[in-house]
Amino acid sequence: MLPNNHPTLPTAKTGILVANLGTPDGYDYWSMRRYLDEFLSDPRVVDTPRWKWLPILKLIILSFRPFTSGKAYKSIWNEDQGESPLMTITRAQTDALREQLAAQYGDKVQVEFTMRYGNPSIVSKVREMVENGCERILFFPLYPQYAGATTATANDAFFAALKKETMQPASRTVPAYFAHPAYVDALATSVEHAYAQMETRPDHLIASYHGMPHRYLTQGDPYHCHCVKSTRLLKERLGWEDGEIISTFQSRFGVEEWLKPYTVEEVARLAKAGKKNIAVIAPAFSADCIETLEEVNEEIGDAFKEAGGESFTYIPCLNDQDIHIQALTQIINENLHGWV
Repeated sequence: MLPNNHPTLPTAKTGILVANLGTPDGYDYWSMRRYLDEFLSDPRVVDTPRWKWLPILKLIILSFRPFTSGKAYKSIWNEDQGESPLMTITRAQTDALREQLAAQYGDKVQVEFTMRYGNPSIVSKVREMVENGCERILFFPLYPQYAGATTATANDAFFAALKKETMQPASRTVPAYFAHPAYVDALATSVEHAYAQMETRPDHLIASYHGMPHRYLTQGDPYHCHCVKSTRLLKERLGWEDGEIISTFQSRFGVEEWLKPYTVEEVARLAKAGKKNIAVIAPAFSADCIETLEEVNEEIGDAFKEAGGESFTYIPCLNDQDIHIQALTQIINENLHGWV
């Protein structure tokens, strides 16, 4: 029996915390500056020595980049809800996962989402979960392919948040799931559905992944290998021939060499080679965001047409489609084994 002055203890439960990259709170200058400052100050994202990089970031990049990035965000902003599409979609994914997992486990689990950069922060959500009685937390970065600049930095922030807790919950992190059959099937199903709606079958499907400096590959980051294998597994699941799907990399930043081929250059090359009809999918993104809605669907689509292409189709991310939610639920259940 607890003494009279003992603090009230919540019912013990298990937390599932899904995490995505992040989003600015608005597309105005100061919202964009705060977000970009946090993002680009992360040494996992830009590993240039701090003494060299931070003055460039603070004095030069953050003086003009918020304007250009803000303009891009404004073009895709969910004005009805006052937030970016990534926030809207991640919330919808979480609501769907919460419903699925509550049907299985009732009030034994708590499902929340967080952002590595911006809000809701990982620190705030870990604190909330601990206060609500989560004695175990499964942390799930929503990146199918592992990369130091995505999965690892999210895990870093999660572990840093745990350091602030007097009573640390037991914790697990979900590993990369690029080869999970349920994820591959969901990806293939989305392609099949999109192709069924087209009058003309595309000459090629471009699997466009977020890029990274090539030297990260030589330093041991498995991201490139995960991406190439994702494309191969997708091709095999679809039953297609070699060459029907091409892996490319987008979002290059800075002057050094990044993973190739670059998406924007490859689609232009295809157009100049007489390929008039292509489709693009972004398997590295679990939810549509600035890199897919603005960069792929607008900038890269324009590059294809300017080079002579005619029909450009962007196949949306899996977002909160039922088959995606079922896949994520299966992955969560596998990683909850022995906990619930």
